[in-house]
Amino acid sequence: MGKAKIGLALGSGAARGWAHIGVIKVLRHAGIEPDVITGASIGALVGAAAATGSLERLESWVRTLSMRAILALFDVAKARGGLIRGEEVTRKLAKLGMKGRIEELPVPYLAVATDMATGREIWLREGDLGSAMHASFSMPGLFAPFKRDGMWLLDGGLVNPVPVSACRALGADIIIAVNLNGDLMERRKIASMGAREPDFMEGLLQRLPNSMAQGLRHWFPQMQARDNAPGYFDVLGTSINIMQDQITRSRLAGEPPHVLINPHLPDFNTMDFDRAAEAIAEGEKRTRAALPRIRDFLHRFRG
Repeated sequence: MGKAKIGLALGSGAARGWAHIGVIKVLRHAGIEPDVITGASIGALVGAAAATGSLERLESWVRTLSMRAILALFDVAKARGGLIRGEEVTRKLAKLGMKGRIEELPVPYLAVATDMATGREIWLREGDLGSAMHASFSMPGLFAPFKRDGMWLLDGGLVNPVPVSACRALGADIIIAVNLNGDLMERRKIASMGAREPDFMEGLLQRLPNSMAQGLRHWFPQMQARDNAPGYFDVLGTSINIMQDQITRSRLAGEPPHVLINPHLPDFNTMDFDRAAEAIAEGEKRTRAALPRIRDFLHRFRG
């Protein structure tokens, strides 16, 4: 039957998305290179690194991330419709090699976004790579909506958290999907920014003009976790996780991949981008466990 076209569908999940790096590393070490890459939100970001040959540079950078470095990328003062505009993040990714036009990439690539006006799922498969990533990771409540092709776009995880359907549309014969939301219920019991949230909010305030920060300093303490009550980022992250989990279950039931990899990161919260080493290791572990199933599908396709 010839060579199977392998599709890799990388799911949304904020900081847990660094696990995608571990997934791709193990696949490559096993000689399994994706012929098609699709992604939503953080999945679109890591997928772009793989499609541009920038994965090693991305990994080296995220392994050094501190909360201070993360906050330095948050261009809060210019944001509209969100706390962060996101342009500094996109510029940093371009410096790592994640740039160019999608249709000129060596591997077919697609980023999923959501049209804010209609709620429609938007497939970004041509044009500027940076703007496609930016649109796909524009999480409501954190990043401002991103305008592309005349549409205000939001995070792709709102409509298709694990874009298996997009992989199939691009011609993949065997689809390997990564779901970062599979342990939602356990994560809701464990993950909380806790003591980190006041420091994170203070860091955001320091990025704002003094006139704006002074007013918000009276408001932000009311948003923080105390007396076991959830804080702002707990509410934001958990609400989106609940929604994405329900959508993921429904979409995967109707459009199942051949192999589904579920990194187990129950104690990760939305903004734990400085814990890349743990997420990468978990992605590696779960992918090594999935290799026999992947090889079985490849063997059956060839047979």
